Amino acid sequence: MTNAPTSERPAASVIVERRPIDGQPGFAGWVTMNRPDDMNPMDWGTIKALRAAFDDLGADQDVRVIFVTGSGRAFCAGGDMKRYVELQRDAVEFPRFLADCHDLFIAVAKYPKPVVALVNGVSVAGGTELIMFCDFAIAADTARIGDAHLNFGMMGGGGVLAMLPLVVGPARARELILTGRLLDAEEARDWGLVSRVVPAADLEAVADRLAEQLAAKSPLAVKNAKGVLNSVFWSGADIETRMDVEREVDLRYCLTSEDAQEGLAAFGEKRAPRFTGR
Repeated sequence: MTNAPTSERPAASVIVERRPIDGQPGFAGWVTMNRPDDMNPMDWGTIKALRAAFDDLGADQDVRVIFVTGSGRAFCAGGDMKRYVELQRDAVEFPRFLADCHDLFIAVAKYPKPVVALVNGVSVAGGTELIMFCDFAIAADTARIGDAHLNFGMMGGGGVLAMLPLVVGPARARELILTGRLLDAEEARDWGLVSRVVPAADLEAVADRLAEQLAAKSPLAVKNAKGVLNSVFWSGADIETRMDVEREVDLRYCLTSEDAQEGLAAFGEKRAPRFTGR
């Protein structure tokens, strides 16, 4: 059987790109959820495609940052409700689906480079879970973000009930989950779900500038800093234990890495550093 013409092939649910970074070495990885007519639902196939994309970009030493966004007017409208009709009746497959969701979100926090959500539009349920597990998020001023599981007789299972109280505080988490309302972009920033809000037309340009900033850093130092930040956050340890973790990683980096010495040399010689990630 011959392959169908390109125009007749189904569109990929996730598009993966490596884009050059202006004036810096390496690439920015772009992962775009690509079912715009359905508001980019996070069905099982998309979960697996996202995991494969992130794993690929996360392992590529030339990729300095990973952006995840949506096509069309939505970032991600959450689970695919049409497919849930059958999936949620399957006592074998539904637990496997949720396990894959959890594995994806936890993996995002452990990749050795920043993963940044570019929230281009509506984000609910699984989309909001993805935002919270990214290192941080930048929202277009047209974005609307919430949970909304309860609006459709569902309840969160991918991590929102566990993670949202840590991100916005327990009272606000309960309000957002129990009412099912969506925050506008400014509210989402004020509540701590996103770090900043930019005009929708500028979202990609802002990401490009951010990639330039991140690519100028030592990839090894970035990896270590992200690792400490996330590991102590997830651990729930007391402040003394957290400081011990930070000290141990910092000592290892400063005493053994070429990048630490290069940074000091560049500062003393008043030049741009040339980091190698070693």
